[in-house]
Amino acid sequence: MRLLITGGAGFIGSHLAEALLAAGHEVSVLDDLSTGSLDNIAHLEGRPRFRCTIGSVTDEPVLADHIDRCDVVVHLAAAVGVKLIVEAPVRTIETNVHGTEVVLRHANTHKKLVVIASTSEVYGKSTAVPFREDADLVLGPTHKHRWAYACSKAIDEFLALAYWKEHRLPIIIVRLFNTVGPRQTGRYGMVIPTFVRQALGNQPITVFGDGTQSRSFTHVGDVVRAIMRLVDEPRAVGQVFNIGNSREITIRALAERIRELAGSRSPIVTIPTTRPTRPASRTCAPRAGPHPDQAAGGLRAEQAAGRSAARGDRPHPQPELKPPMSSRPFTLSESLAALGASIAVALLVLGDALFLGRSTLAFRFPTRAPTCVPGCAPRRRARRCRT
Repeated sequence: MRLLITGGAGFIGSHLAEALLAAGHEVSVLDDLSTGSLDNIAHLEGRPRFRCTIGSVTDEPVLADHIDRCDVVVHLAAAVGVKLIVEAPVRTIETNVHGTEVVLRHANTHKKLVVIASTSEVYGKSTAVPFREDADLVLGPTHKHRWAYACSKAIDEFLALAYWKEHRLPIIIVRLFNTVGPRQTGRYGMVIPTFVRQALGNQPITVFGDGTQSRSFTHVGDVVRAIMRLVDEPRAVGQVFNIGNSREITIRALAERIRELAGSRSPIVTIPTTRPTRPASRTCAPRAGPHPDQAAGGLRAEQAAGRSAARGDRPHPQPELKPPMSSRPFTLSESLAALGASIAVALLVLGDALFLGRSTLAFRFPTRAPTCVPGCAPRRRARRCRT
């Protein structure tokens, strides 16, 4: 199978590309490197079934060329991260909405299967837990920039489902919950890399609020396997899936565990929030997580909005498929065995060690779905990555 990953040089995209190549597929990556990095895919360069292009999904000739050559599009390109979303709401909306619009329009030409990466943020302020894919979405006022991301991803979902309903373009939507693991950066306000950096530098670990808000974290390997499994499942077409993990941890306990794993002397400092936080524990009903939670204060928002994923029921009993995923958490000894001298290596290893348990996910599908209809079109020249 030939797959195009938009945003493939990012955190999740690079892991997906790696797994797809290992499974024998052909992979093309299209990334403008606005939040991704060539370092994430440097180890894939030179492989015969791998191609990388530096470019934007809004560059339509380049995008069309890549879509012409593939069977499946996994659309991960988006504006992500608390800091970026709060500081650049215009870029957030334009990148997410227009980028998805262009991808769907070109994929529709030959009915290529498109996987749209959405987010748990679309549930907004809903207190109807566990979260279900068919539940109401409750968003905040438009003058709060934090809701720009959630709303833009909800529009992505509406548009994808409209293409499916009106044009029968095969699409799958995945709502990701708090994905963590190697190659994740704290540059845009992600909580675990930020805590790890502070602990390794023996700096105060800053916990916003009282630290009792809880969250669950999904290992990137589980997210990748869930996406791959859904791509191979015809009944997934036209459906929305949560991808998450059911084991929760409070932000205070998370900070303590990071400090312990890092052997750090960092004090844990709580910083009062200026606004009320949402419920301390939130669960979703996943069928299949990056979840950048946004609000003024960046990391404060990431910590304040506790979200978790727990198994829930669908409206109608349907066949259940359980992917073969491990349920064993990473251990300290495993992580320390790989711990190198550099801070960069330490960040990756400790980030992996913190994961509290591998996700066990169950998918339920409708009884019928269309098949992807590959097509062909004139080729266009694309620029290749250079590392």
